[in-house]
Amino acid sequence: MAAGTNKPLLSVRDLVVEFETDQGVLRAVDGVSFDIHAGETLGLVGESGCGKTVTGLSILGLVPSPPGRIVSGRILLEGSDLAGMDEVGLRKIRGSKVSMIFQEPMTALNPVFRIGNQMRDVLQRHQGLTRLQAHSAAIEILAKVGIPEPAVRVEDYPHQLSGGMRQRVMIAMALSCGPKLLVADEPTTALDVTTQAQVLEQIVRLQQEFGMAMLLVTHDLGVVAETCRHAVVMYCGRIVESSSIDELFARPRHPYTTGLLASIPRATEERGDELPVIPGMVPDLLHLPRGCAFADRCPKAHERCRQSVPHLDLLQSTRTSVACYEPNA
Repeated sequence: MAAGTNKPLLSVRDLVVEFETDQGVLRAVDGVSFDIHAGETLGLVGESGCGKTVTGLSILGLVPSPPGRIVSGRILLEGSDLAGMDEVGLRKIRGSKVSMIFQEPMTALNPVFRIGNQMRDVLQRHQGLTRLQAHSAAIEILAKVGIPEPAVRVEDYPHQLSGGMRQRVMIAMALSCGPKLLVADEPTTALDVTTQAQVLEQIVRLQQEFGMAMLLVTHDLGVVAETCRHAVVMYCGRIVESSSIDELFARPRHPYTTGLLASIPRATEERGDELPVIPGMVPDLLHLPRGCAFADRCPKAHERCRQSVPHLDLLQSTRTSVACYEPNA
């Protein structure tokens, strides 16, 4: 199915995820909905703690339970509801139909097993390959992601590799079974700037080669601008804006999105110029305000904003949805 067709590959509807804490119930994801079509890349953007990683983990059924649980909502992958699927069903889908690149490869890779052992396990389980076939396939995919001397490196332990190489191994493992959807959670955050660019370029190239859809979870709007056609902006567990990349950068409608874009450093700024920041602090998810969670930091907030939560509505004559009583013109 080509990108842009009516039926999405992934459809998330009204997803709610909560965590039990000593202080009470924390709602990390609150009514999130979005679609991803085959071959499409969707950016999921927001500050740390906004719920974007939990959203990604929910798709693969990896929210730790307890303390977390999907309270309600649907996660439809080619029509199958992952939110209601048992662990046996999810294990069959993970790696084969949907894979994830985690933010920190050193914690995602098992430190006591060689790279080759971990990759062979994935390939044998999902592809039905023999050990020898899986070994050859592991070397081949390591070469594709830019690992030098893959036949040698396949016998290394994770600690013997640099951060960039460990991330490439994670990419190789995620792509080894040709999934239809890739969830990439801050895939370049722990890397230096040069390695970030190289790894991101490889992810995009391999996505196009494999024809996958991708959910790119990031706080970096620059990365989103380079890789995505559409983006969803989250704040305190809710979507506040959903828009095409061109529209998002040219005409951000939610004041939070405007603040995020304004805080991006620009080459025209002089040394010593003060970088614009969004005033105030992100509210505690255990004690969210009654109305819009952004109201106390918003220059346009009025009494209605503090009394009720605005719905995510499609603006007239646009393809942009925004949850704001006073969206930017």
